[in-house]
Amino acid sequence: MPSLKKLLDTKKCPNCDLSEANLRGANLRGANLSGANLSEANLSGANLFNANLNNAILKGANLSRTKLGRAKLDEANLSFANLSNANLSNANLNGANLNKADLSKANLNKANLSKANLKWANLSGANLSKANLNKAILKGANLSGANLSDAILIGTHLEVAKKKIAKRKSDMPSLKKLLDTKKCPNCDLSEANLKDTDLMRADLSGANLSNASLSNANLSGANLKGANLKGADLKGADLKGANLSVAYLSGVNLKGADLKGADLKGADLTGANLKGADLIRAKLSKANLKGADLSNADLRRANLKGANLVDAILIRADLSDANLIEANLSGVDLNGAILKGANLSSAILEGANLSDANLSDANLKDANLVEANLNGADLNKAVFGGTKMNQSKYLKMQGVIEY
Repeated sequence: MPSLKKLLDTKKCPNCDLSEANLRGANLRGANLSGANLSEANLSGANLFNANLNNAILKGANLSRTKLGRAKLDEANLSFANLSNANLSNANLNGANLNKADLSKANLNKANLSKANLKWANLSGANLSKANLNKAILKGANLSGANLSDAILIGTHLEVAKKKIAKRKSDMPSLKKLLDTKKCPNCDLSEANLKDTDLMRADLSGANLSNASLSNANLSGANLKGANLKGADLKGADLKGANLSVAYLSGVNLKGADLKGADLKGADLTGANLKGADLIRAKLSKANLKGADLSNADLRRANLKGANLVDAILIRADLSDANLIEANLSGVDLNGAILKGANLSSAILEGANLSDANLSDANLKDANLVEANLNGADLNKAVFGGTKMNQSKYLKMQGVIEY
């Protein structure tokens, strides 16, 4: 085939007929194939990085695992093409025809898909983060497990698109509404991929975000009152000043999250991972933290009045000046924790491990410390009065006890 030889020799073959050509694994980096006919061609595993394929015909072509980063595919016909696992990051697909194309697990990060036809395309597991889908047509497209974080969806036709994020049917219009307006109260966004998304001051009150991916998302000042976040991944998320009152956060991953000043009154955080979380001045009164892991968490000046912390882990946590009045800390591990100046009046600390904890200046009036382990604890200037204690458990305490 003369056209094939020309292409391999010069990497230039605009408007050539290369239909059904076998170019599997070929190095065509930067090649000029504008207007070429590559229908039914085998280009699997080929390197087409920065190639010019504007107006090319690739109908039914095999482009699986092909490198198409920064490729120019304006107005190209890729209908029925196999682009599974292809790398199309930063590719230009403006106005391209991808009708019924297979783009499963393709990398389309920062790709330009404005005005592209993606009707009935398979985009399951595709990475569309920061992609431009302005005025694209996604009617009937399969977006199960697709990553649309920071994608531009203005004017996108999504009316009957299948948004089966993580193997389930989701409400695609809700996702579009959220990304466009940052307002989606009571929406179903369960299992949605919103990793790294900017949702600052978003209204998600009452929303279903169970099992959603929100790691490193910006939710500072967001309204999540009464939201269902069970099993969600909020690792490293910014939740400064967010309203999470009466929210359902059971089993949530909040490791290292910034919850400074957040409102978590009455929230359900049973079994949550809050390791190293910043909860300075957080409002946690009446919150359920049973079995939660708060090791190394910063809870300085946090309000935990009446909170349920039964069997929680607070190893080396900083609870300086925290309000723990009437809190239930039965069986809690506070080994090495800092409770300096904390108010623990009427708190239940039965069976708690307070070994090597710093309780200097703490208020322990009417607290229940029966069977608590206070070996090595610092109780310098701690205030007692009506406190229930076992003599044998605090023989090695340090400091002066004030009544």
